[in-house]
Amino acid sequence: MSKTAIFFGPLKGSVNRVADKLKNLIGDDKVVMVPVNSASVADIEKYDKIIFGISTVGKDTWKSTYSNVDWAEFLPEISKTNYEGKTIAIFGLGDHITYAATFVDHIALLANELIKNGAVLSGLVDAGEYEYHESEAVVDGKFLGLPVDEDFEPELTDERLEKWVKQISADFGW
Repeated sequence: MSKTAIFFGPLKGSVNRVADKLKNLIGDDKVVMVPVNSASVADIEKYDKIIFGISTVGKDTWKSTYSNVDWAEFLPEISKTNYEGKTIAIFGLGDHITYAATFVDHIALLANELIKNGAVLSGLVDAGEYEYHESEAVVDGKFLGLPVDEDFEPELTDERLEKWVKQISADFGW
């Protein structure tokens, strides 16, 4: 059995915490954790089963002196790989209260790059299970991955992750 790579970023924040929970649910022996801040095309090409973890940042973060560039630097690597025949899923963090009009938009940003390069996404989630105003990540009533709101709904994270792992487990062969 080949391992599933969880590409995630940034380090030491909510995405990292959720990626760790996901790894524990799937099983340590079945997962390799890959921080995007040190990843390359060669790292992506090693794996046929990949879960990407990304966050959506708001304007206050963009304009602050603290700037997380992990995904900004890694995203161009995404488009250098062919994903045909790979099993791909995405989880994304967002804030459905403060950023209700852009809730988990970065799931769509990432998904669109992956799809352009042959990816078929696993783990689409019914948008009706969430409260938000708008999201680019919703297509035909489904999010293009698993939305997680660690800011205002952390109590729902474990349940959402467990349900999602069950949903994608057959595709990933766990």
